[in-house]
Amino acid sequence: MNRPRALTLLLALAAATPGAAELSLDTAVVEVNPRPEDETVEVTFSFTNKGAKPVRVLNLESACSCLRADLDKAVYQPGEKGAGHAVFKVSTFVGVHEKTLHVQTDDPDQAEWVVPFRLTVPEILRIEPKTLQWWVGGEALAQTTRVTVTGDDPIRITGITSTRENVEFSWREIQPGREYEVSVRPKSTEEVMLGALRIETDSRIPKYRRQMAFFSVYRKPEGQP
Repeated sequence: MNRPRALTLLLALAAATPGAAELSLDTAVVEVNPRPEDETVEVTFSFTNKGAKPVRVLNLESACSCLRADLDKAVYQPGEKGAGHAVFKVSTFVGVHEKTLHVQTDDPDQAEWVVPFRLTVPEILRIEPKTLQWWVGGEALAQTTRVTVTGDDPIRITGITSTRENVEFSWREIQPGREYEVSVRPKSTEEVMLGALRIETDSRIPKYRRQMAFFSVYRKPEGQP
């Protein structure tokens, strides 16, 4: 079972257990939707004490260093609504990421309340495949990876460099500002090698000005054709 599905199941089971869920989100999950250029994003969320007694919040712990949060007070009376404030450091995140905030309380029936967040960061540039691979002793044939701009603004490749000298590479523009093909070939496959191509762009967003594509020469696992 994957983590997001397991988290959803745990929350559903907690909600279905009489007296087990005191503090409860007003939504199933807190949605966080930054723009591609955002370095940080803030979000508020609301919840309710659905229990029959006051609940005191003792501590907040984030499952990720990218998330910090606080609540508007420490004690919530039965039926009282509360509000939370969270700040995410978006960093290099792209796509959908599930994060959680763990709230410790003085309620023995709900000693820890888990607040789920879904961070959805728009992808504006894609490299496929991200890693090119050869086997030790195999043919040193050229392989290609494709750089595709999926955002609204065009992005052009301005240069590519390699972290290893034992590769030859070239790139060509298929559609200006939208699609590029990068060809890579190891000069030799006699030894294990791991390296990367630094792809420089003219993106207006700092984190997209340098992208990485990887290449490797590995030993073939025994029994693999």
